[in-house]
Parts: sequence; structure tokens; C-alpha cells
Amino acid sequence: MVVGLLLRAWPRGLAFGPGALSRLLSTGFDPGQYLQLSIVPTMHYQDSLPRLPIPKLEDTIRRYLSAQKPLLDDGQFRKTEQLCKSFENGIGKELHKQLVAQDKQNKHTSYISGPWFDMYLTARDPIVLNFNPFMSFNPDPKSEYNDQLTRATNMTVSAVRFLKTLRADLLEPEVFHLNPAKSDTDTFKRLIRFVPSSLSWYGAYLVNAYPLDMSQYFRLFNSTRLPKPSRDELFTDDKARHLLVLRKGHFYVFDVLDQDGNIVSASEIQAHLKYILSDSSLAPEFPLSYLTSENRDIWAELRQKLVSGGNEETLRKVDSAVFCLCLDDFPIKDLVHLSHNMLHGDGTNRWFDKSFNLIIAKDGTAAIHFEHAWGDGVAVLRFFNEVFKDSTQAPAITPRSQPANTDSSVAVQKLNFKLNDALKTGISAAKEKFDATMKTLTIDYIQFQRGGKEFLKKQKLSPDSVAQLAFQMALLQQYGQTVATYESCSTAAFKHGRTETIRPASIFTKRCSEAFVREPSKHSAGELQHMIAKCSTHHNQLTKEAAMGETGFGEHALRSCCPRHWV
Repeated sequence: MVVGLLLRAWPRGLAFGPGALSRLLSTGFDPGQYLQLSIVPTMHYQDSLPRLPIPKLEDTIRRYLSAQKPLLDDGQFRKTEQLCKSFENGIGKELHKQLVAQDKQNKHTSYISGPWFDMYLTARDPIVLNFNPFMSFNPDPKSEYNDQLTRATNMTVSAVRFLKTLRADLLEPEVFHLNPAKSDTDTFKRLIRFVPSSLSWYGAYLVNAYPLDMSQYFRLFNSTRLPKPSRDELFTDDKARHLLVLRKGHFYVFDVLDQDGNIVSASEIQAHLKYILSDSSLAPEFPLSYLTSENRDIWAELRQKLVSGGNEETLRKVDSAVFCLCLDDFPIKDLVHLSHNMLHGDGTNRWFDKSFNLIIAKDGTAAIHFEHAWGDGVAVLRFFNEVFKDSTQAPAITPRSQPANTDSSVAVQKLNFKLNDALKTGISAAKEKFDATMKTLTIDYIQFQRGGKEFLKKQKLSPDSVAQLAFQMALLQQYGQTVATYESCSTAAFKHGRTETIRPASIFTKRCSEAFVREPSKHSAGELQHMIAKCSTHHNQLTKEAAMGETGFGEHALRSCCPRHWV
């Protein structure tokens, strides 16, 4: 039946031309340069993704009041209701009308995309701590591969393989499969690749598969956030072939792609990284990286001084680099140290403006730290997972591999910046602010060993809802009140979707928290379990509303939009 529906959807007389894979196979390419050889083009579903719907104003107000209910007393809530009613019947109605009209004039994108970029790029706060997150890799399962040089080489090669696969249209499209036995099969892929891009999403939907937006992926590489007065800019130069390496506050570049676009041999990359690791230079007195942790307007002004001081070409090499590899000269002590180091470090060995920094410590502990304006977790997590899989299952080198016999002193360029007194003063001020800010950050953790997500799912409870409930209980116990909390949920199932907000604090979490914290003896175990179940049901509904954007194309697509709630 599905085959018949797809066939009827095809335009008459459609010519089936060879895809990217067929074209590459005919040129005698090297498959070792790629992570995957997808027969379905990477961006095949992009044109037909559904558009992010605009919720009805009355529904938005209803949800807002529901989120306010546990936070306000009766008098405050009645006043809030009156203000909302006045807004809904007054200026709110006109603003909603304008939003809908604007959305109709911009059908190529989502109504949230422009404001989302503006929100990030006009923010003047430092991007460290305020915006940039990190994701930490597990160690390589083969312990000998966690040697810093070995892992840095393997992860670099895998990252560049990802780049080449993406740009060759050979990366598997990002799809959430609700029925993988039907949709995640060679048969379905061979069929769907011939459906025009304008219809392909519907073909996937027929078999309960939900393609996700991939419009952000191109910003993964050769990209940087540039500080500008009032509003920053995103810069990408996909012609650049070099890698940026930071070590002890020094900057190095070398090509990881040759003139034909092929990946430089792994042994050469290994040799160049070994050369950088052997550099015995002391850390610079004025580490330039501190400037990327500054207030954005201050950094914009100082960057202009850098440019006018003869550093434009050098900065261009930093901005256009494929990505930034940070080699730290110390091992990771524990999870608290790991979190501090990957989230902010000491400020000298990161370029916080790059689309991402791949950080590798002395003991091989690795993480990705990424700038948030260009994209969200969906794109970075896909890259993260593919790099880990490729670097551990198909490593480019082994611990016994020998570096190439090449002159790295010629191939590797150490970047030098010309700093006048104003720039040195700016760097010193940035360092002082950075150090003072990081001292205000406390990180700690507890590892709960008596149960986890599998146990909760057997009880028909959402693990995420229980985690959010735990936050509410802890805050109530420590501070004596229920407070608003924020949880992000991806809307990547829509064209140019970004994220939507889940407001986990509710009348259900408030009642449950108060029962557990203030009066546990008044309730039986069954009553407490029932309260937890009510919290879970309500949280799942909030998640659905956030992830679906109030659309009607299928409740199960919730899982494709926000899969982490279900893993």
C-alpha cells in the first residue's frame, strides 16, 4: 500500500537521475574518506518538512496561566488572570494578527527562526557560562587508544570524515523511526530516494518515520561567531582547509584537507599534532583567547583594534578553520574537574566563538564545547555520536602507528598576534573578569545507584518527569518554595525549528513535592505513587505541546522532536 501511495505521488514522467553516491562511484573515489555512503541524499527531506505552526493566542495564555498557578498566591493569580484577559482582548490580538501575517510572508522558514538568531546574536553578555554548553565523550573502550596523541588524531580524522560525508550528501538524513522495521530498511531507502524532495517527508510519514531539520549542519564547520557592536554575525568559509589547534594558549594551523579536498593522511595529522605537543614554549603573557569570554560589545571594540593593528589575516585563519582542537596539558581528576574544564577551562586554551571546540585532555578525556547561536543540540549530538562511533570502531591510527616522516615545522604554522598596549590592557581586564566569574560557579554531583530510567519506564513513568520532580522537591526542601524552572525541547521536526520551552513546575509537582517534603507521614505509599504518576502524565503533555508546536500531524511524532525524554 505504501509503495502504491508513493508511486501515485510521483509526477508523471519523472526522470530518475543518479544520486551523489552514483556520481562519486563513477569517479573512483576512496570510501575511507567518508563515514557513510547513504543512498538517500542528506538533505532529501528538507524541502518538504512541515512548517512550525503558530499556537492560538488563547492556548498560549492558558498555558501561561497554568505555569503561573503554582508560583502565585490567590490574589496574585487573580490579578495575573485579569492582565492576561486584558492582553488577549487588546494589544495581544493585534500582535498575534501581525505575527500570523508575517509568517505567511516567510513560508521558506519558521516564525521563530529570525527572532531566535536575534536573541542569541544581540545578547551582549559573555557567551561562556551564559550560552555555550558542552558534551563529554566516554573514554575509548580500548584503553590504550586514550593516549592523547592517538585519540586527537583519530577524532580529528573522524570529524573531517563527517565534514566530507555531509558535504558530499552521503550522510544519512536525520530521521526518527517509530517503526524501524518498515522505515529504517534498505528497501524503503531505495524507494524514498526517488521521491521528489518536495514530497519525500510525506513518504516517510506514511511509514511512521519523522525526518528532522538539518539546516543548521553546515555551520558545524569553518564557522565562527564574530563580535560586532549591538549584534554579532555568523561567519562561514567552507573553502578553508586548515585545522586550528590551541595548546597552552598558543595557536597553530595546518591543512587537514589537500587541494583536491581529500583528507590528509592520518599519519601526517599525527605527525603535526605530535610536533605541536612537543613545543616547549611557555604560555603567552597575554593569552588572546580571554577576549572571546568578554562582553560582546567590548570584544567587538577590541577585535577592531586587532584588525587595525595588522592581525586581520591571522584572525581570518582562526575564524575560517575547519574547527578548533584544544589540547590540554593535564589529566582530568574527576567529574567536577571535567565539568569545569569542558565548560570554561582557565580561559587560555579555548576559542569560545568557534562553532565548536574539540577538547582533549592529557589522559584522552574528550568533549565538545559549542557556541549556541548557530544551532542546537540535535546537530551537535549527531556529530558527537558519529565521531565517537567512527573514532572507536574504525580508528585511523593505532597506538603503535608511527607518524609520517614529514617536516611539520613547515606544514604547521604558529600564529602570532601583534598586541599594542590597549590590547594587552583589554586582555588583562578580560582575564580578571573571567577568573572572578568562574569563582562564582559551583558544580557538584551525586550518583544515584538504586535505580534508573529502565526501572522508571517499567513503572510507566517518564524518567524526565521524575528528574524534574526531584529538582522541585530539592528546591522546596532547601528554600521552602516552588519556583519556575526551564526545560528545553527541540522542535527539529519542523523546518527551521529551534527549541521550545517546557515549564515543568505545575500544580501537580507542587502538591507532590509538598507531600513528600512537608507531610510524608500523612500519605500512604500508594497515594504518593499516584501523585508521581499524575506529575508524569502532566509532564508528558507539556512535552508534547512544546515538541509538536500545536500541530495535528501525529501524536507519536513527539518522540522524534524530543527523543531524549523517551530514551
